[in-house]
Amino acid sequence: MEVILKETIDTLGMEGDIVNVKPGYARNYLIPQQKAVPVNKASLARLKREQQAIAARREAEQKNAEQLAEKLEKTTVTLSRKVGEEDRLFGSVGSKDIAEALEKVGIVVDRRSILLAEPIKSIGETIVNVKAGYQVISRLTVQVVPEGADATEETAEEEES
Repeated sequence: MEVILKETIDTLGMEGDIVNVKPGYARNYLIPQQKAVPVNKASLARLKREQQAIAARREAEQKNAEQLAEKLEKTTVTLSRKVGEEDRLFGSVGSKDIAEALEKVGIVVDRRSILLAEPIKSIGETIVNVKAGYQVISRLTVQVVPEGADATEETAEEEES
C-alpha cells in the first residue's frame, strides 16, 4: 500500500516521501497515528501544493541535526563510577546515564538516539555514536573515571578547538 509520509520516520523516509508499506502497518499504525495518508488524487494534489513548505522543513531539520552533531563532536562527557578489581565497574554506564550527563550541559538528546552496542563496563575513554537526526550520526567521547579520582560526580566539558 502506498502512503505519503506526514513526518520523518527513520525506518521509512522523510516527510513528503511516497513509500510502499504493508497494508496492515499503514491501516493499523501510520494512518491512525496521523503519520501518513493514503495515496489518492486529493492527497497528491495537497502534496504538490505543500512541496515548498516541506522542503523548507526538511532543510531546517537537516541544519538542526548538523548543528547538534557539531556540538556533540566537541563535547566530552565524564562520568564518575565506583570501581572494583581490575578497573571493572560496579554496574555499567548506559545510554540513560550519558543522556542525563549531556542534559546537564544543555544538550538535549533522547536516550534512544545514543547508539551503544552494549553498556560500558570499564573505565577509560569510549567513542559512542549518537543519532543527531535523519541520516546524521555524530561521535561523542565518553570518559569513565573511578569515583574519588575526580571531585565532580558527573560532568560534561566542552573541548576548546
